[in-house]
Amino acid sequence: MIRMDNVRKAFGENEVLRGMSLHIPKGSSMVIIGGSGTGKSVALKCILGLIQQDSGQILVDGKDAASGDRDAFLARFGMLFQGGALFDSLPVWQNVAFRLLRGSLKRPQEEARAIAIDKLRRVGLKSKVADLFPAELSGGMQKRVGLARAIAAEPEIIFFDEPTTGLDPIMSGVINDLIREIVVEMGATAMTITHDMSSVRAIADNVAMLHDGVIQWTGPVGEMDSSGDPYLEQFIHGRAEGPIEAVR
Repeated sequence: MIRMDNVRKAFGENEVLRGMSLHIPKGSSMVIIGGSGTGKSVALKCILGLIQQDSGQILVDGKDAASGDRDAFLARFGMLFQGGALFDSLPVWQNVAFRLLRGSLKRPQEEARAIAIDKLRRVGLKSKVADLFPAELSGGMQKRVGLARAIAAEPEIIFFDEPTTGLDPIMSGVINDLIREIVVEMGATAMTITHDMSSVRAIADNVAMLHDGVIQWTGPVGEMDSSGDPYLEQFIHGRAEGPIEAVR
């Protein structure tokens, strides 16, 4: 579903992606791990076309991600943002139904609200939450609202950017389980960026280790612990010593 071949991206003299190649099969869940500043978010933005790569090719479902109808292209994606990114001035249901109230996916307001409430129930929130504002919700509830919004338009591809950041271990487990259930249920292709190894083990079919702008290792999650790759082993075990230099 997603194919990146030798993608490069620099900002001035700072080379972030140095020839990144990654293939994500349709209907699978790929988790990208790596330290801060290794290019994970830049890769995601390149796929979405929010920034343009300097060279290399990005294909989505066999077509160049930079060509064709932009609105139709973006309509295929859902996104759970790291900080929730909910609109403070909108009630919860309008946050969830944001894409369904405007643009090419626009639905009548009553229909959009009904879909929003259904998606809220899917992530374990009661219908009474629909008319609350984000500030009235806990961090875990806000993350669930963000997840409901990500799936509201039934996307084919869903991106999860640090889905458990700021959550306690129990709520992190709940969100991980929800993500896994929903991705399988929808048959969606998922790409997740995370530092949380419990998330990796809970939601990944395949794992890719990004370091210094290239994929150092990729393979099934079940082979991660026996990979023999020094970069991957240092990262998953949180060791200070190894080929990845710790910033002191």
